[in-house]
Parts: sequence; C-alpha cells; structure tokens
Amino acid sequence: MILCTEEKKPCGKCKSCLQFEQNNQPDFTLIEPEEGTIKIEKIRQMQEKVLEKPIISSKKVYIIKDADYMTKEAGNCLLKTLEEPPEYVTIILIGANESLFLNTIRSRCMKVLFQKIEDKELQKYLQENNITQEITKERLMAFNGSIEKAIKIEEKKEIYDEIQKIFGNIDQYTLLDVLGKLEPLYKNKEIINDLLDYITIIFLEKAKNNAKYISNIETIEEVKKNLKANSNFDMSIDKLLYKIWEE
Repeated sequence: MILCTEEKKPCGKCKSCLQFEQNNQPDFTLIEPEEGTIKIEKIRQMQEKVLEKPIISSKKVYIIKDADYMTKEAGNCLLKTLEEPPEYVTIILIGANESLFLNTIRSRCMKVLFQKIEDKELQKYLQENNITQEITKERLMAFNGSIEKAIKIEEKKEIYDEIQKIFGNIDQYTLLDVLGKLEPLYKNKEIINDLLDYITIIFLEKAKNNAKYISNIETIEEVKKNLKANSNFDMSIDKLLYKIWEE
C-alpha cells in the first residue's frame, strides 16, 4: 500500500504493484537473518541504499524480519538511520520478543501488535491446503498462530519429529544416545532458534508434571543468548545437550 502509486491503494495494476507481486520492486527491500542473526554488515548495506531516492514509487520500504535477532552492534548501527530517516523511507522491524530490542530502538519506533490466528482456524487452513493433517499439541504451540511459521515447520517435519522423540523421552536415553541422535541441531544452524523454541515447548508441557524441567528451559534461554553473542556454535549445543541430560 505504501509503494502503490495510485489513489486507491493497493491498486494491483500500477507498475509498482505489478513489480512488487513479481518480487522485483526496486523500492522494496527485505532483510532477513543469516545463520540466526542479523549482523552489522547487513545494516550498513541498508544504510548505503537508504540515501538513494525511490525509483518507481514516492516511497521506499525496508522490512527487517526477525529484527529481535539483530546483534547489539547491528542495533546500535541502525539507530543512526532511525534517528534521522529520509522522509521518503519507511522502516518496519518485525520481531516476536520485544525485550530483545534495544531500548533506544524501541523508543524510536511505533509499536503495532499482530494478532495470532486462532488455533482452530489455523488447523483448518493447514488441513484444507494439504500442508498437514495430524497436528500435535506441541506443534500447534510452535506454530504460535502463524501460517508462515506453520508451513516452515512442516517443511522440516522430520527434524521436529526427531526432536520431539528425543526430548519428549529424554530420561530414557544415555548421553551418548542424545549426542548421537541430535545431529539435526548441529546441521540446521539457520533455524536453531526455532528448534530451541520447540524444545522449550516440549519442556513446558513436561514441567506441568515435573518442575525439574524448568531449569532446562532456563538453560535453553542462556544458550540462545550466548549464540546471539556469537559464541562457538557446536560447543554451545554440546553444553546445552549435556546440561539438559544431566538435569
């Protein structure tokens, strides 16, 4: 709507709308995490382009997806643009955890809350579109009211099934079993935060009957913070699995 050049927005017919639908709109940029974080280099590249005037529209739009996974350096770098953005630029930061944003960033943005899709409505959509027919309670919680997230999770269903199997029955495995069977955690660095969130959901369900699983959730959050701070990936996962199994 911001990029449409006609009075009735979005018209779906102007050059801007047509190119946007074809993922070829030069005034629109989507920035996404790489390997679980948005690094300062990405923000610097954006800042270079921000100063260039729009080509087709009267506006330019930058969406930073999963912006709560920006490194501290990237967040501080972005502040320079948020403080004095060109009048033709709209910057949209999308994130799931407001507490992970720098206070200085939050104070310079207008907050818009997205409402979750009801579970029944989400289930109906997934079943009618043949994305998935069987949905576990944990999987539905992981979808978190988002069709996009549900589709991404179902595309990697085998990985989530393996994680469910291991962590749902963690007390039945030896440490060697856990380290040997959880190769998906090591090989899917780009979605590690989603996988860790799923493990948290499993333990939240188990904690209803046994409070000892709460400490495992705290361990997961600690590892997420370490990974965001660029700690060694394999060593962080090793530590996570050992501490969970030990507990």
